[in-house]
Amino acid sequence: MESELTISQVTKIYGNDKRALNEVSLVLTPGVYGLVGPNGAGKSTLMNILTQNLRQTSGTVSYCGEEIWKSGAAYRAVLGYMPQQQVLAEAFTGVQFLWYMAALKGMKRSDAKKRTTELLTLVNLDDVKNKKIREYSGGMKQRLLLAQALLNNPRVLILDEPTAGLDPRERIRFRNLIAEQAFDKIVLLATHVISDIEYIAKEIIVLDSGTIRIADSPEAIMESIASLVHEICVPEEMVEQVRKQYRVCSIRKEHTGIWMRILAEHAPKCYRERETGVSLDDAYLYYFGQNA
Repeated sequence: MESELTISQVTKIYGNDKRALNEVSLVLTPGVYGLVGPNGAGKSTLMNILTQNLRQTSGTVSYCGEEIWKSGAAYRAVLGYMPQQQVLAEAFTGVQFLWYMAALKGMKRSDAKKRTTELLTLVNLDDVKNKKIREYSGGMKQRLLLAQALLNNPRVLILDEPTAGLDPRERIRFRNLIAEQAFDKIVLLATHVISDIEYIAKEIIVLDSGTIRIADSPEAIMESIASLVHEICVPEEMVEQVRKQYRVCSIRKEHTGIWMRILAEHAPKCYRERETGVSLDDAYLYYFGQNA
């Protein structure tokens, strides 16, 4: 049976009457889902509900037809979570940390040792497994956190800003690791780095003020704003005026002039325009403007 996580009209209201989520509904099946939105959009609240760190005010979350709070330990057994904060026992070695986390998850000792060996190889930490975590680079720590999230071979994997602080090479490596895990897992990846999900997500969920603005494939989202993206060549003395009149995605000085990428119904006719593609960064700016 294929895994399915169903979020039905989930609302979360905090004690100060702040509505962090407002009737959010989604159906997630194996694959990568990118969760994006500005700070305060409700991403952390949604992830905390899905990881049972927080109860919703109303609505339901079900895994394979059973409400997660009713299934309790059975749901947690299929759940993996990688938090944003690097909360690591730095006096441990990498392998000791994974053994410790496996014990907390209730894994048998023999299973834990076998799985730890597999995962250290998977995340390319086998050669440093006996080093203290305090000696690890930021990228190594992120890979170790991913390994602990995968210890129980989860069917649902929740990742909060997994590439934060990584250099470009580490980010690409990490992105590929996540994509491989999504072949048979539901992966929900919250990020501010749009390029992390542009090529691996089957669907992107855009959350704003606790409400889903759009949930669709990257291709469909980009296609929906394609006619609004223009690249125009602007004289240097006019750059500031264009910046005030339009939402500007990027500015680049080339030997042919200063090219500004803008969002507009129509490109201003007084400037030279050239054909251009569209990216998820353009879409993000379209939905969130100056809050992006």
